[in-house]
Amino acid sequence: MYSNFKEQAIEYARQAVQEDNAGNYAKAFALYMNALEYFKTHLKYEKNPKIREAITQKFTEYLRRAEEIRAVLEGGGGGGGSGSSSGGDPAAASRPNARPKDGGEGGDDAEKEKLRAGLNSAIVREKPNVKWGDVAGLEGAKQALQEAVILPVKFPQFFTGKRRPWRAFLLYGPPGTGKSYLAKAVATEADSTFFSVSSSDLVSKWMGESEKLVSNLFQMARESAPSIIFIDEIDSLSGQRGEGNESEASRRIKTEILVQMQGVGNNDDKVLVLAATNTPYSLDQAIRRRFDKRIYIPLPDLKARQHMFKVHLGDTPHNLAESDFESLASRTGGFSGSDISVCVKDVLFEPVRKTQDAMFFMKTSNSMWMPCGPKQQGAVQITMQDLAADGQAAKIIPPPISEQISIRCLRDRDQL
Repeated sequence: MYSNFKEQAIEYARQAVQEDNAGNYAKAFALYMNALEYFKTHLKYEKNPKIREAITQKFTEYLRRAEEIRAVLEGGGGGGGSGSSSGGDPAAASRPNARPKDGGEGGDDAEKEKLRAGLNSAIVREKPNVKWGDVAGLEGAKQALQEAVILPVKFPQFFTGKRRPWRAFLLYGPPGTGKSYLAKAVATEADSTFFSVSSSDLVSKWMGESEKLVSNLFQMARESAPSIIFIDEIDSLSGQRGEGNESEASRRIKTEILVQMQGVGNNDDKVLVLAATNTPYSLDQAIRRRFDKRIYIPLPDLKARQHMFKVHLGDTPHNLAESDFESLASRTGGFSGSDISVCVKDVLFEPVRKTQDAMFFMKTSNSMWMPCGPKQQGAVQITMQDLAADGQAAKIIPPPISEQISIRCLRDRDQL
């Protein structure tokens, strides 16, 4: 019985295309909607995955064309023929999750402005202040990104003939290895407009609006070129098509991303797409192929971990020697950059805890109070609370970080 639904859908689609080509947009829209309803019903019964995929692809194409026609009809256009009336669209008004119409002329422009206003928050206007030198290791990734981001802007004469900069980067690897941190360095170092977006920026409850958000994002990037679009956790937007739990809205977003990343006629010479994911093989194959440069971001090696400890400690007072940093790096094999960051944060608070629990303090050469042992020369039996009560709170400083504190914090973390 369900084969009748497919045949009816194909017939409606054929008539819709015929009316569409003739310019009878109102009639075409109604026929497209009828075809979509029959296709949707047929998909409930179809078990063959290849047929389901083919029907889904056609469904997406017809739905996109129907949305385009709806926009024309709502904007007061409507083409020739007897079906060009702007009021002949009862299906659009009754469709679930249909966005309310904008009244008056220029409704399309007003809707476009609304979408762009929401995307404006994705533009990184203040530099994150993360330099290339702050990124430990990952020399290959940094060199490739510099070739794609820095050189085309500063030295455009390098890219002549068939030599073209990379246009789409996919950073993938285990969690916490610095993919997003590398993107911050790109935002700091690049003299480009930087868009940082996530799934929440591109997914809307209104039918057809998510695709428009994707389209407007790329259009804004082209208008602001040179520009960079960074999509963090892209797997949340672009999983494999055809999965059982995939929604129709999700399919349309993926289709729009594919079209925008490598569509015919797109002028993307100065637009770089940068994406990050922990699970590259969960991405749709077509989208994964769009990234012409795919870079694996591994767990940091010994030298990188050593550099990370120095970067995260920064100018915090410590008495660690180079050998101490080497020891810390050798004890943290298998740690990600995020793990080391958390360890160092714990280490940074250890002197504060020691100061809070101290029973003896001594005065330093600059008349500051620092916790010490009871047998240390100049030790005074007093607590931090007593010093604060005497008005000495501003003169209390924690001790410098030592290698023993660092090792103890690492040992505590290893026990988790």
